[in-house]
Amino acid sequence: MPALDALVINDLRKVYRNGLEALKGINLIVKEGDFFALLGPNGAGKTTAIGIITSLVNKTSGTISVFGLDIDSHLEAAKACIGVVPQEVNLNIFEKNENILINQAGYYGVPRAEARLRAEKYLKALHLWDRRHDVARNLSGGMKRRLMIARALVNEPRLLILDEPTAGVDIEIRRSMWALLRQLNEAGMTIILTTHYLEEAESLCRNIAIIDDGRIIENDSMSNVVRKLQREVFVLTLREAIGQAPELNGFDVTLRNEHEIEVEVTKEHNLNDLFGALSAGGLSVTSMRTRSNRLEELFMRLVESKNKVAAP
Repeated sequence: MPALDALVINDLRKVYRNGLEALKGINLIVKEGDFFALLGPNGAGKTTAIGIITSLVNKTSGTISVFGLDIDSHLEAAKACIGVVPQEVNLNIFEKNENILINQAGYYGVPRAEARLRAEKYLKALHLWDRRHDVARNLSGGMKRRLMIARALVNEPRLLILDEPTAGVDIEIRRSMWALLRQLNEAGMTIILTTHYLEEAESLCRNIAIIDDGRIIENDSMSNVVRKLQREVFVLTLREAIGQAPELNGFDVTLRNEHEIEVEVTKEHNLNDLFGALSAGGLSVTSMRTRSNRLEELFMRLVESKNKVAAP
């Protein structure tokens, strides 16, 4: 059976009273079971779009459906399919953490005994079970963010929307959250992610849309989008100490320190060419990593390309 459309957005527009046009007719389809990245700079329109999908912001025009349910005519049924982690912390800070989840489940009609089991499940998954009797006010910023994710999961939604979910979360916990999100997606949950940690999108997501100035400027598979990069910069650790950047035919090389160099590799070359040049120069490499975030570099290139087209 072909996958359903978890989310369909048609010609969505939002104009605020002050005349700001936050969304300029965006179109987007997210298939059921997808792990989808929605990326863009601050003010691009990501949070506005999420606000409209979850009925927190009124749209100016356009249509949205969630699993075939139009939000204008079947809002409550559509909202029942959604779990959302907003960008801003919006917890009841004087309520106990376990009760926050139990009460949230109650809003969706989950019986209290089942709600307790789900609260335990997701508090443990987000490493918060030992703080279940604390009030939310006493949590750190990263813990509050994790509690919001647990709250969004307690109704076990078909579509989970995460708006900057790992902001303020340390690396170890962030990676454990990645593992949880992968498990949820593998179990069939559709996930839409917005993030400034662009390595998250590249690591987790299969498809991506990039929004800028209220318009979708790129919408494709992650692999196809990444292929559009013109260059990548690699950091190479050398076995031998060197005093200056080596000359490698066809490559731009920068010396970082006596054991590390940066090498720019364009689409005209590949890594075999690079290692051949290094071998010819008598250099032995012990490790290699990418320096730049490829999606960040791609985003800048797409925006620059769009601006050139728009220029008179």
